[in-house]
Amino acid sequence: MQPTPRISNPVAVFNGLDKITGRITEFDAPIDKVATFGALKVTPHVCYTRPPTEAPNTTSYVDVEEITLTNEQRKIYSGWMFASSPGLTGVEHPIYDVWLIDCKGGARPEAPQGPTLGE
Repeated sequence: MQPTPRISNPVAVFNGLDKITGRITEFDAPIDKVATFGALKVTPHVCYTRPPTEAPNTTSYVDVEEITLTNEQRKIYSGWMFASSPGLTGVEHPIYDVWLIDCKGGARPEAPQGPTLGE
């Protein structure tokens, strides 16, 4: 059975919750670029989706750093986030929550990894 092709997207889409105000904000973060939400710096390194004909499976590998009151940066999360299970891999912070909701901008699936013709 051939692996399901995945689509590599140039932008990850997140929701951020400010626990003080109760406000949820949607924000985009281009791959390998920093997006700021409150005192957090969110950097997605990849964002994968599946073709519309497949079951949804949106994932992103993300680093999250906190900017402290003394202006120091401290990594508080590094790992995979899954849009289908936001509570599974959440960012632990007393004021902010951040979770992946989607990826966008991908054009076509990456070729499945495996033997090529003629091998």
